[in-house]
Amino acid sequence: MARVSNLPVDPARIAEVIDGLAGITEPGRPYTRRAFTALFPAGRAFLEEKFKAAGLETRIDAAGNLVARRAGRKPGLGTIMLGSHSDTVPDGGRYDGIAGVAVALEVARALADRGIALDHDLEVVDFLAEEVSIFGVSCIGSRGMAGVLPEDWLSRQSDGLSLEAGIRNAGGDPARIAAEARRDIAAFLELHIEQGPVLETERLDIGVVTAIAGITRIEIVVEGRADHAGTTPMGRRADALAAAARLVTGVEALATSLAAGPGHFTATVGEFAIEPNAANVVPSRVRLLIDARAEERGTMEVFAASVEQLAANVARETGTVVGPPRRISDNMPTPGDPLVLDVLDAACAATGASHRRMASGAGHDTAFMAKVTRAAMIFVPCLGGRSHAPEEFAETDDIALGAAVLLNAVIQLDEKLQDVIQESV
Repeated sequence: MARVSNLPVDPARIAEVIDGLAGITEPGRPYTRRAFTALFPAGRAFLEEKFKAAGLETRIDAAGNLVARRAGRKPGLGTIMLGSHSDTVPDGGRYDGIAGVAVALEVARALADRGIALDHDLEVVDFLAEEVSIFGVSCIGSRGMAGVLPEDWLSRQSDGLSLEAGIRNAGGDPARIAAEARRDIAAFLELHIEQGPVLETERLDIGVVTAIAGITRIEIVVEGRADHAGTTPMGRRADALAAAARLVTGVEALATSLAAGPGHFTATVGEFAIEPNAANVVPSRVRLLIDARAEERGTMEVFAASVEQLAANVARETGTVVGPPRRISDNMPTPGDPLVLDVLDAACAATGASHRRMASGAGHDTAFMAKVTRAAMIFVPCLGGRSHAPEEFAETDDIALGAAVLLNAVIQLDEKLQDVIQESV
């Protein structure tokens, strides 16, 4: 990967923020700082101190997001927003989300260092609970900011604490989430580690994210018949597990075939439960859950139809009852905004960063910000593609180069977004 000298950002300042947050972790569990737990406010306090030291005005919005603002020269023009999240998964990484917050802050600092005044307001945001939280749901802050947080989520409970109370404890005001939904954001940008091996393998500096894959989860239940494992002849069984195994290998074959086509696609049987789960009993029931992710919606529909046919074939061939595959969640892909993607390509070229366009197979806060504004992401490489693990690692120089790309993109967008407004008048 290229190393570009004389970057307009300070790698040491970026590393200081990442290392500072890394030090705020549950004892013996690097790096664990989950939203709504005791250490999360300490991380927030650390960030707020850094934001204020950079001359930014800070506040907590109704959804519990930490927002830092640098006023622009033209009030009312709108906000260019940068950010990510500082919460982690249990025993998770020190860069996932955190690198994006550190870089957003560094862009604000670099603008001040260079004496660059934007016409738009600039905001840096640390979204609340991007990771799956103790309440079993994710992207709480970005959903709230976009005005799409389901109201019934507020009553979700964890150890006697409701999500409503959790947001309030984080400084938010759940009663005002809908009223404070943002409509003033002119563009949103997020830097994130790739969480995959593509950039490292291809020795590229930046991934310009074309889309965040849609995620569909499909449940299949197989009903067989419990019998004695030692006395029931092999040809006279209705073994639910044997049938389910065919489904698993069939899903893998389907996904492998679709992944060879255009666009990003994956499918995984990630949950699997067997009954009665006894060594001497022929399995009577199996439940499995498929996690499928597609950059193109059409590919997902092809996969879902193929799974239905697979289930019917397995039922016929095994004498089991394979319930019709049921979609228990179904989220559409989120494409990056074309104007912002072009700006990011140009920013990579101007910064001297090698890059490619690619999809994200993981979900991000950007998917919800895209509901209210132009939005896109960039990826930087991470070691071995590892993430959500203590071994997660990204080079400071790679992150700093990403920061320089975002800085260039922000400066371009400050002008181009005004041109778009003029053209539409």
